[in-house]
Amino acid sequence: MSDWLAKYEAQFYAFLDAQEYVDVAHDLAHIARVVKVAKQLALEENADLAVVLPAAYLHDCVSLPKNHPERHLASTLAADKAIGFLASIDYPDEYHHAIHHAIRAHSFSANITPESLEARIVQDADRLDALGAIGIARCMQVSGALNRALYSLDDPFCEVRETDDRRYSIDHFYHKLFRIANSLNTASARREGKKREGIMRDFLAQLRVEIVPR
Repeated sequence: MSDWLAKYEAQFYAFLDAQEYVDVAHDLAHIARVVKVAKQLALEENADLAVVLPAAYLHDCVSLPKNHPERHLASTLAADKAIGFLASIDYPDEYHHAIHHAIRAHSFSANITPESLEARIVQDADRLDALGAIGIARCMQVSGALNRALYSLDDPFCEVRETDDRRYSIDHFYHKLFRIANSLNTASARREGKKREGIMRDFLAQLRVEIVPR
């Protein structure tokens, strides 16, 4: 990473540290993990870090709870706020449009197709944070905040019924999380996604041993 870009990281972090985070699964720790993965993917995929880095840092500078009626607008609000901040610290404006797009496109609920490699990487890095050990933990965090039960007593693993992740935490694995790895944009992210999915399937296998009568 170039020296001029590294100098901005402290400013990104200070800006984010001053924000208020209302969603327990989209806090400063989440952002730090997305930045870490986005840097690695950018190196592996030969993407422009001048776009990827600020977009990864600022992608959740506006975050709304999962059940908020305007959740689908959060990434656009974040993109607008990010560009205002970047302009205030004199971040080179030739990158602003690409950063804005990468932030808008990262979100599931916004349903915006990423049009650049950099946007695809930021989306991949964010979605990888829904998988693996941290994905399990975040799912439980959100489920607790929304007062969801852990699983259905009648059919814990959705073997004969439709998923209902509004009621059951484990249903969210089948309804959404296990679809992520194959939907990732870059080859590097798909490899990592399958590894993390395997960790989640191992968790469910152990859960089955612990809850299903013999």
